[in-house]
Amino acid sequence: MWMVSPPVGIFQSTKKLFLSERAGQGQTLEFIRKNAANGLSVANLVAGLSSILCSLNRQYHHSCWLLLVGFLLDLADGAVARQLDACSALGAKLDDFADFTTFGLATALLLQPQGILDGLLAIAYVMAVFARLCFFSSGIPFTYRGLPCPYASSLLAGTFLLTAGNVTLLRVTAIVMILFMVDRGFYPHDKVLESQLWKKLVYAGGVAAVLFAPPAVASIYCLAWSMTYIIFPFAIWSCKA
Repeated sequence: MWMVSPPVGIFQSTKKLFLSERAGQGQTLEFIRKNAANGLSVANLVAGLSSILCSLNRQYHHSCWLLLVGFLLDLADGAVARQLDACSALGAKLDDFADFTTFGLATALLLQPQGILDGLLAIAYVMAVFARLCFFSSGIPFTYRGLPCPYASSLLAGTFLLTAGNVTLLRVTAIVMILFMVDRGFYPHDKVLESQLWKKLVYAGGVAAVLFAPPAVASIYCLAWSMTYIIFPFAIWSCKA
């Protein structure tokens, strides 16, 4: 008995340790699954806050680059949440807050308000994003009312980079985007990462352009991408998963 008990004790201890390690790994993987999309939303929020700081320091080109990064992150976090079945009320609130920060506040600062009228335009842009996020529920699956604000932000950032910061053109574009966002017309859910292969390739091209291409190429790419969705939402981007 004395010769048998130590191996049995060692075996039981090893088994408990192995099971506890497996349970710990399972809990870790479950935590990652539930919070992967939230992590992308936080990254979007950080990009927006960083963009605000860049604009306050008049580093507008860096601000535009961060807005385009936020645009790509926003398209990814919804897809990740749906694919991992990790949608939650907390995740939705976090995503809305990140969108408001990045595509509302940070994007409005690209308008470089100097006087009362410029300030009112920036406020109107932020309020349009606020209304779009909070009050324009369509009630139709995979369909929005009004233009999704990430596309308006991407268009403004691309316009800024392509025109070397032409403020007049940027403000005119912002007014048009406000009208598109507050319009109650329907926009389809593009679901880029969950639809046809060509949409996934468009997204992959956007990632490559933003991270590796010269600013002019990235701005033209994102500008063309956003404009096709804004002008031809159903003809080109209607979701067919």
